[in-house]
Amino acid sequence: MATQTISTSHASEPGGTGTPEFRKPKSSVGDKVVGSISHGVLVIWSIIVVVPLLWTVLSSFKTSSEIFDAPFALPSVWRFENYLHAWTDSKIGGAFLNTVIVVGCALVLVMLLGSMCAYVLARFKFPGSRAIYIAMLAGLTFPVFLAIVPLFGILQSLGLLGTHVGLILVFTAFALPFTVFFLFSFFKSLPFEIAEAAAIDGAGEWRTFFQVMLPMARPGLASVAILNFVGLWNQYVLAVALNAKYPENRLLSQALGAFATGANYNVDYGSLFAAVVITVVPVLIVYVIFQRQLQGSVSQGTMK
Repeated sequence: MATQTISTSHASEPGGTGTPEFRKPKSSVGDKVVGSISHGVLVIWSIIVVVPLLWTVLSSFKTSSEIFDAPFALPSVWRFENYLHAWTDSKIGGAFLNTVIVVGCALVLVMLLGSMCAYVLARFKFPGSRAIYIAMLAGLTFPVFLAIVPLFGILQSLGLLGTHVGLILVFTAFALPFTVFFLFSFFKSLPFEIAEAAAIDGAGEWRTFFQVMLPMARPGLASVAILNFVGLWNQYVLAVALNAKYPENRLLSQALGAFATGANYNVDYGSLFAAVVITVVPVLIVYVIFQRQLQGSVSQGTMK
């Protein structure tokens, strides 16, 4: 019986027949130092970002005197009427709806046109494709201030000055170069063998793009959608220059600026902070929605 006993103590050794034991690589002292510094910087950065946001939310429930007397204390009475005053009396509500319409339509247009343009430039080679891509890159360097006067004349001649349609077209045009630039390299990295396989199965170019390639680019689309939304939502210069004489169609950035400067020394800071919170909340909601898509990867898209 003793001779039939097999020792398993060497099963994990190189000469044994058992499953080898995998050990985690030991981290060096330098890696630990870099990791500690990185985590410390991230903690500091989080505090810098989160604390002012929390202070703004807290101040939105106070009166102006409470904000100046005890800026970091809790409000004695939580004044939810500050939000009602910001939404109605300061006309933030109407500007909010106008901004949702303009930014929403412009975002849909720029994502659709930008993704299609980037896909064609990345996949197909034709005369002038390089020139079109360079023109898109040149659009990134064009200052918005140089285009205000020509845009004003063009929109006025077309009867679109101070209208939602005019602002949607302008916002789309200014966000398109960045969208194409961002998605061009993303589509370039996708395995186009899958598109060829779809073509062999009988799929046309439109079906291949919308049902095969576009779902694979979902992480890139989510990233550029967040960046475009933040940029368009906070757009102020174009809105003021092209929409200043039409208060009924003013955007949220215009309304917030007018609310902050229109009262001179009698600013209701509680309502002003409430208006700021109303402005910031949609950006946070959009990020929460799209950040789930950022967790995907191209390899996961190809497996579907």
